[in-house]
Amino acid sequence: MKYIFVFLSLFIFLACSSKVAKPIKTVPEKKILLKVENSPVCEDLPSNIIEKISSTNIYDLKNIPQDISLYSKEINSNISIYDIQKKYEKYYFSMWNTNKPKEDLKAIKWPFATYCVGKSYGENLQLLKKSFFDEMYENSNFSKYATLNLKAITLKETDIRAFPTIKPLLRDPKQAGEGFPFDYMQNSTVHANKPILLSHYSKDKEWAYIFTSFTSGWIKTSELVILDKKHTNYWQKAQQVKITKEDIPIHTASGKFLFKSKIGMMFALIEEDKKTYTILTVSSYKDSKPLFEQSKILKTIASRNLLKLDDKNLNNIINEVSKTNYGWGGIYNQRDCSSMLRDLYAPFGIWLPRNSYRQSLVGKVISLKNLNDKEKIKLIKTTAIPFQTLLYKKGHIVLYVGTYDDEIIIFHNTWGIKTMQDGVEGRVVIGKPVLSTLRLGSHQKHYDENSEILKNLKSMNILTR
Repeated sequence: MKYIFVFLSLFIFLACSSKVAKPIKTVPEKKILLKVENSPVCEDLPSNIIEKISSTNIYDLKNIPQDISLYSKEINSNISIYDIQKKYEKYYFSMWNTNKPKEDLKAIKWPFATYCVGKSYGENLQLLKKSFFDEMYENSNFSKYATLNLKAITLKETDIRAFPTIKPLLRDPKQAGEGFPFDYMQNSTVHANKPILLSHYSKDKEWAYIFTSFTSGWIKTSELVILDKKHTNYWQKAQQVKITKEDIPIHTASGKFLFKSKIGMMFALIEEDKKTYTILTVSSYKDSKPLFEQSKILKTIASRNLLKLDDKNLNNIINEVSKTNYGWGGIYNQRDCSSMLRDLYAPFGIWLPRNSYRQSLVGKVISLKNLNDKEKIKLIKTTAIPFQTLLYKKGHIVLYVGTYDDEIIIFHNTWGIKTMQDGVEGRVVIGKPVLSTLRLGSHQKHYDENSEILKNLKSMNILTR
């Protein structure tokens, strides 16, 4: 048993001994743009031309029951996923067991090949100038890439940016599917107290280029602290506690607020009593050194063990992740389609990558290409396993939950329904997780049949196979 009553005393003793990397000298690098194949995390792109229709008037949301328990009661809870679960902590802590990034320098420069002058707009909806890209490139300090490779941890729910800036980069706001709130600098988010690897600092030291177990990018230097190897080793050897409730404030023993709980978080256990767990959390000390804290949380918001994939647990977790709205790249502490599924499966010990395409490759993959709609429906109904199967179309991924009135039902986080009127693309905004058919929006006026989920399905994959 990895139960550690002595864990806290070790960390209190070591807390003040943690060191932060010394400032590094930087050398300006020649500004060049490289053509690379890597692409950003992109989910289903919505339109800025919005039909103001209440979600209560969308056919599927009115006629398809939105109670997940009506579908989960049929799940086979006897399936064993032990072989999958035993790998979860390895993935979770992978950045603390990596000596340097696997990606080469060319790969991490993808934003500078993807976003360019003449096609990118700023927060004032004006074209960004070449000087903006030059400044971003120079401040990225690529000559120092992978020179530090320090084990670190995040202090809060943190935005991961494509460039070292909080400023947005938008596509042409006049075009359908572009403009606010779709900031292409928003690559992803990473939860508080999550293991990361620090590659190097920006030239001005305001930003740190970091790797998580699922993506990489820039976060504010103030939003992380460096850990010694002995700290990361102790943490990994401990019994882990998995968060099962959203938006619960987590405080230090003295009552200082740290952050709010999110499904997908995991913490080292110090001790427990009948009603609570005392977990190890990290805040910052002077000079950005880690300060190890004791945080007491109710047992009703966490679990010592990975959850069993059954109806009770699925109902709880799905209802929790449904509390957040749709958020491009996790912006505003929300979730998009792939990050919702990634967090949904975390308490069950099923590891998923970050974006929809990579998620579609996990488990047993079954192609739906070159099939007509009728053939796709038949194959899904006869082969897909409810709550264990993902359905993928380019830019969007959904969870198969079963059928209702002989219609295939999916759970997904979506921005909305594409429309087309007189050649002009629009969008009926939903902006939240919903249960729907594969023909969501087909009853709407000006529905764009070419964008239909069913018509565009590429594959399905059974996660537990």
